[in-house]
Amino acid sequence: MLAKTPTPPYYAVIFTSVKMENDEGYDEMAERMVELAQQQSGFLGVESARNEIGITVSYWTDLVSIKNWREHAEHTIAREKGRADWYIAFKTRIAKVERDYGFEK
Repeated sequence: MLAKTPTPPYYAVIFTSVKMENDEGYDEMAERMVELAQQQSGFLGVESARNEIGITVSYWTDLVSIKNWREHAEHTIAREKGRADWYIAFKTRIAKVERDYGFEK
């Protein structure tokens, strides 16, 4: 399901990753991070897909909310575990959404 975002502007955090084959505990941590992000001030929604490359886009009202999420203690632990145990590579990009459009049946 697509995230229900407000009228722009808002921000997108685009997290792309390549996982290692042994990713024990990853799915549980990923679920926990979505659950926790949903509780954060400024969180608007999330969309995620995984094949050879995983792409997760979370949407936020402002840069302060993104910074606060990045500094959240449990999120910090997950990031460190990702670097040590789950990812071959990852990249985070932050973009301001100035326009969006689409349709839904």
